[in-house]
Order: sequence, then structure tokens, then C-alpha cells
Amino acid sequence: MKKFLVYSLGAFYIIAGTNHFFSPDFYLEIMPDYLPFHELLNVTSGLAEITLGVLVLYERMRKIVCFGIILLLLAIYPANINMLLTALEGKDYGVPIWALYARLPVQFLFIYWAWFVRDYKETEEPTYPS
Repeated sequence: MKKFLVYSLGAFYIIAGTNHFFSPDFYLEIMPDYLPFHELLNVTSGLAEITLGVLVLYERMRKIVCFGIILLLLAIYPANINMLLTALEGKDYGVPIWALYARLPVQFLFIYWAWFVRDYKETEEPTYPS
């Protein structure tokens, strides 16, 4: 099961990071105004997600990469809060308000996902007696 979770974690971040380049307007829109250099932050976070998604697949890198994912999720959390707050003020993101509220605790599930797989070793697959 953990093997599946590691590979799906990698795929999730590779896809999410790639999306920063295919749909940059979405990410630029949700960034808080107090952050400078929105385009640079979008590219940086997209590249970080892709890099972390690839590196989590390598057992020797997994633990540090999972901590990197957790730090990245904490760093982007203000954008999720900003998205909710601006939606409450009337900005239309095409997403229901309830989904924006639900997204906030879901970030902590993503954090737990990275924490859960951080120590997975390929050799940990269960062995069955013959």
C-alpha cells in the first residue's frame, strides 16, 4: 500500500507542478497581494513541485523530499487562505465557497500523506511464508 502511496504522491506533485505552466493565471490569481514577484513564485513553486514529485520516487531521497513537500505545503497555505477570503469578498474562482473551506483541512491530509510515506523502503513489501 505504501508503495502505491509513494508513486501516487510523486505523480500528484509532477502533475500539479506542470499545471503551474499550463494554467499560470489560476495560481497568479490566488496569490496574496503582499507577496512580490508573483510570476517568479509561480514558476518556482511549479518547478519545486515537479522536482519533489520526481525525487520522492528515489528511496535515498524520500525522507528529505517528504520534508520538502511538507514545507512547500505550509508555504503555499496562505494562498489557499487568500483564495477563500477573496472569494468571500465576492471574487469568483468558479469554485463553491464550501469547497474553498474544505480545501484548508485537506492540506493537512496532504501533509500527513508525505509524513506517512517518508520512511518507506522498497524492501518493506510484506513477505509471505512459503
